[in-house]
Order: sequence, then structure tokens, then C-alpha cells
Amino acid sequence: MTRLTADDWAGAALEALSGGGLAAVAVEPLAVRLGATKGSFYWHFRNRRALLEAALARWERDTEAVIAELNEIGDPARRMRTLLESALSDPVDAAISFRLISEADDPVVGEVARRVSARRLGYMQASLEQLGVPPGLARRRVVAGYGIYLGVAALRRIGATDEPPASFIDQAMTELGIPRDPADEA
Repeated sequence: MTRLTADDWAGAALEALSGGGLAAVAVEPLAVRLGATKGSFYWHFRNRRALLEAALARWERDTEAVIAELNEIGDPARRMRTLLESALSDPVDAAISFRLISEADDPVVGEVARRVSARRLGYMQASLEQLGVPPGLARRRVVAGYGIYLGVAALRRIGATDEPPASFIDQAMTELGIPRDPADEA
């Protein structure tokens, strides 16, 4: 039997959170999901709150890892397209983002949700500014774009939509004011 790590528990907590919110981050159901005992949980965490904090830290680290990968793409328009394709193809992260923002009354959750959202918005804004979009306009565009991302997560949650159509990326790029890459039309 493979020994679980604290990160395994944090990942399972994020997955549970994406489907059921904070209430779904419960030790016994997670132990069953992981095929583990509650003793395994208590080996890594003193309580449920510590697990939640570890899950939030992992979500924040995951955001930084995505940004680090995106930084390898020199062209800001290509970088934004890659970001949109990645974000819209990952319903789990969108659901986590939506759930955590919805639970922002919890002080720890709210702080991390604000910090991660600010980081994401700032990164997107900087990319638009590199394309020559003035800061105020870039900010308004990324706030609208991030709002759409969260809205799609909410619509998926209630079953009103499945995966956005492929043309959704092109529409989002247009709304963000990013010129089409001629290579995309080939």
C-alpha cells in the first residue's frame, strides 16, 4: 500500500471542494475516497482546518506553477490564448475558484481567494498591457474576462452548459482586445 502524503490529502480536499464546497472537505469521506484511515489524516493534520489551509496553499501554488509555465511563452497574445485554453478546459479549477469566492466570508478562504484572484487578474492585465492596451482598459477587460470564467463555472455547476464551444476562446480573445494571430487562421 502506498503511503499518502499531506499533498495527497490536500489534492483530495480540493477535488471534494470543487464538487461540494467547504462542507465536502470532511475527513471521513476523504479517507474513503483515498482508501485511507482517519489515522492517516491525523498523521498529517491536527484537524480539518489544517487540511483546508493545506488545500488552499496548494491551490495558490498551482496558480503560481501555471503562471511560471505561461511565462515561457514570449508572445503575450499567444500566452493569453494558452491561458484561456487551459482555464476553460479545466472545469475543476474553475469550480474551485467559484466555490472559494462563494465562501469568501470565511476569513482564511476569503484571504486566499482574494490573493489568488488578484494575482490572476494582475497577470492577465500585465499581458494585455504588453500588447499595448492602456492599464485602465486592460483592467476592465480582464475583470470582465475573469467574471465570464467564473460565470461559466457556475453554469457548469447547475448543468446549464457543458464545455464551452471551441469558438468561445476566439470570442474571449476578441472581447479582451487581443488581435487574431494569422497562424491561427491557417
